[in-house]
Amino acid sequence: MLRVYTSDHSLYCAKLRILLRHKQIPFEEAPPPGGGGSAEYLSIVPSGNIPALVDGDLVLTDSEAIAEYLEEKYPDRPMLSDTLIGRALSRERSRFSDTRLEPALRLTFPHVAPAARDQVAIKEAHAMITKRLSALGVMLARSDLPRNRLWMGDCGTIVTLEWIALFEGPVIPTLVWPDEVATYRTQMLAHAAVAEEMIAYRPEMLHYMREKGAL
Repeated sequence: MLRVYTSDHSLYCAKLRILLRHKQIPFEEAPPPGGGGSAEYLSIVPSGNIPALVDGDLVLTDSEAIAEYLEEKYPDRPMLSDTLIGRALSRERSRFSDTRLEPALRLTFPHVAPAARDQVAIKEAHAMITKRLSALGVMLARSDLPRNRLWMGDCGTIVTLEWIALFEGPVIPTLVWPDEVATYRTQMLAHAAVAEEMIAYRPEMLHYMREKGAL
């Protein structure tokens, strides 16, 4: 059985679990032995990255690399389109989430705790998140990937959107959500694998917020 090393509130771990749930791949989940960055964990996963996948002798990190590997190894319930353009659009959505949308959200993490909050930094983060949500709305409007299917590019995108929604109010001011993004979010949350993951993951998100004093 596959082993996946994860941490409780990691966005990228939730992203990977959605894919595993959707493809119905049995896996066991464990925290990094000795903790992330420990000598014990580094002896297994030299990069120290989380999540990490162990499949026999293979040790693989980076959520996108793991997703691509699992898609090829377990082709049932495919999460990439059978068309060239469809595959490209799904991958584009993944990269946008990882390199544009999530980094905009991450600008807020040093300021989640009210005592450490810098209002200038929060204003800048709000502006960047707004910019990325607007861009996502345009990309979604232009894409013809059916939304009654869950694609690889959706896994990280929906988790990031849920963090943004959670931060809205307690951490950052109210956002203007493009209609296309709001509709997309509702459609993604209706997928069984996403709904199941959020049942398990949302309490971890809320725990993080309470721990920081933001709720």
